Amino acid sequence: MPHAELKFSADIPLDAPMILRRIEAVIQQHDESSGACKGRAYPADLFHHSHVIVDISMLPKSHRDAAFVDALRVDLAAAVQAMIPVPCYFSLNIGFSGSGYMTGDHRP
Repeated sequence: MPHAELKFSADIPLDAPMILRRIEAVIQQHDESSGACKGRAYPADLFHHSHVIVDISMLPKSHRDAAFVDALRVDLAAAVQAMIPVPCYFSLNIGFSGSGYMTGDHRP
């Protein structure tokens, strides 16, 4: 289950829930086995220069190679940038969780 974090300066009028849904759809287009993407958005009230940062974290798998990352990066950047209505700095990172990461459902 990938994670997506959307961090942006609060002066940018973003539809963060829509962007997070689009990120999930693009990831699923590249990897049908990825499942749901847990997304969070963090608008920053205090910032220096308007910016949008997208951080994607995934589990490493054999099919998620350099070609996969390159293609996903191109499509994610295009999808997210199409939803940013004003000029700003833009960053995108796709990373993989390390061996210490664990995930699962919590059901009390």
